[in-house]
Amino acid sequence: MMEFIKDPAERTTAATDVILAIVALGGIWFLGWNAADSSELLKILIWSAAIGLIGLASALGAAAHGLVISPRLHNRIWQVLNACLALAVSLFAAGVVYDVWGSVACQRVLPFLIAAGLVFFTATLVFPGYFFIFIVYEGLALIFALMAYIYITFGGELSGAPLIAGGILVSILAAGLQACKSITVTVIWQFDHNGIFHIVQIIGIILLLIGLRQSVLG
Repeated sequence: MMEFIKDPAERTTAATDVILAIVALGGIWFLGWNAADSSELLKILIWSAAIGLIGLASALGAAAHGLVISPRLHNRIWQVLNACLALAVSLFAAGVVYDVWGSVACQRVLPFLIAAGLVFFTATLVFPGYFFIFIVYEGLALIFALMAYIYITFGGELSGAPLIAGGILVSILAAGLQACKSITVTVIWQFDHNGIFHIVQIIGIILLLIGLRQSVLG
């Protein structure tokens, strides 16, 4: 029988993780609706996989934060979660390459980006106390993406680019808030830095999805 954790902040963190998972996984349908007729099927597949991995990581996070489980299982969940995030970042970067340099360039760099994600994930296993290694990888990918979509926005070459840039900017803000571990907010329920991160990240994902959809539809 499942037992929920008693810490109120951990409960809200788990709840916001569930909402983030629903938004991300639902976003796959939103982004891929009528994808079979799209000339940018590769782009849709890459972004859908990236966002789907974020949704899976959020679902795993909900279990890790919200359920009373053994330390061994807890550790395994976090390992899978980190693997999902590492691959999501790699696919995220591949999606940016697609929009900046095109489909051929994306296909060429995709295997290397996936390999890089696996390398950074392995680093978190070999050096478990140095998760900042992955944070640096994620941060570099987000900054690269933000600069790319700002450039595309001013060039006016892609519908939805401003919203995509906005979603990435909100995601960077969310990551910054998560790093402030002392921050807490109580609005009916208690939210710690993780819960606040999830709420802001949900906004970022929604903006990203709307922008991507516009970019595909033209």
